[in-house]
Amino acid sequence: MRGGNMQNMMKQMQKMQKKMAEAQEELGEKKIEGTAGGGMVTVIVTGHKEIVDVIIKPEVVDPDDIDMLQDLVLAATNDALKKAEELTNQTMGQFTKGMNLPGMF
Repeated sequence: MRGGNMQNMMKQMQKMQKKMAEAQEELGEKKIEGTAGGGMVTVIVTGHKEIVDVIIKPEVVDPDDIDMLQDLVLAATNDALKKAEELTNQTMGQFTKGMNLPGMF
């Protein structure tokens, strides 16, 4: 490989790294909702899969059935995390298209 081609390739890689970092930062600012029980429980996560809010409608709170409430919170959390993972794959996947890199996003 000639020096000019190598420099050009390095510039391209640096550009891609910068775009990837920007995309990662934008993901962290996104809010994704997961719900369960027809919206009775909502969990909000960031694109970095950090839980930032849990909303439970009062009518779903039954002191005699805590198990149901726990199940709804788990289901809403898993729904939110699944959606966040899909968003991450969609957003970051654009950088690895056609590269076939195992373990990348």
